[in-house]
Amino acid sequence: MKILVTGGAGFIGSAVVRLAIQRGHTVVNVDALTYAACLENVASVAAHPNYAFEHVDICDLAALETVFARHTPDAVMHLAAESHVDRSIDGPGAFIETNVTGTYNMLQAARGYWEGSGRPEAFRFHHISTDEVYGTLGKTGLFTEDTPYAPNSPYSASKAASDHLVRAWGETYGLPYVLTNCSNNYGPYHFPEKLVPVVILNALAGKPIPIYGAGENIRDWLFVEDHADALLHVLANGVSGRNYNVGGENEVKNIDLVKMICSILDELRPSNSLYSSLITHVTDRPGHDMRYAIDPTRIRTELGWRPSVTLEQGLRKTVEWYLNNESWWRALQDRDGVGVRLGTKA
Repeated sequence: MKILVTGGAGFIGSAVVRLAIQRGHTVVNVDALTYAACLENVASVAAHPNYAFEHVDICDLAALETVFARHTPDAVMHLAAESHVDRSIDGPGAFIETNVTGTYNMLQAARGYWEGSGRPEAFRFHHISTDEVYGTLGKTGLFTEDTPYAPNSPYSASKAASDHLVRAWGETYGLPYVLTNCSNNYGPYHFPEKLVPVVILNALAGKPIPIYGAGENIRDWLFVEDHADALLHVLANGVSGRNYNVGGENEVKNIDLVKMICSILDELRPSNSLYSSLITHVTDRPGHDMRYAIDPTRIRTELGWRPSVTLEQGLRKTVEWYLNNESWWRALQDRDGVGVRLGTKA
């Protein structure tokens, strides 16, 4: 299968690209190479004969149409997005432009290509989204595919809008699509502004490890390589016009997650004191959702997929990767906003 992957130089996108190439697919990686992208993420497959890269912004419809015509993909996996909640608080415009307008352009380019190719039934537009579109949960309950949308941040609102656009293009124009909403990802190549790498890198540097509020917020953590496997599985086996929630089945409080990472670092890179002594509580994020948790029944029962990595296993793999790849993360630490508290302008 020839797959056009948007955002393939990003965190989740690059995991999809690497795994797709490994499994024998042909991949066209479309990426604008904005601040969070890094071609080093796909360096291991860059010379592969089944890999091609297109330096294209999804907000450029004409350029997208050229890419579709040049490469004639069998499917699209649309991952390109602005995704950092704190950045969306400070500058929501970029999120509307990329996540909403960019998705509109992708749908229009894909639709034109699909219609021009005779509307093949096997074509799929796979839109990758987030569980944050559902808003926040209380102490009980789980997100299902039928949970009403109730986004609380500019980021999640922009992703909710993009989800609705995809569904509308399916209903109105017949464009074959599948849609997935995932829980929080973590793993190798995670951009250094997100929680798990912030904890690892601040600990290694002996800097305070910031925890928003009391650290009681709960997330369902999904190892990025498991997520890539799920996405390729849905692309191949998902029912057209259906959405699937992808969860890690690893619900944990932020404070407990941070302590787990510190404990692994204590073992693998011992310091003069416990890394947990660096934990520092800071002012909470505006509109911070309390809890996310996914009910994975549909993807498990209909498609036979479930995660293969426990949180403990995944965190250990992640910490080991950061310890062994210092040159990768050091090169990114000077990028705009990295290491600076964002999301305080509300």
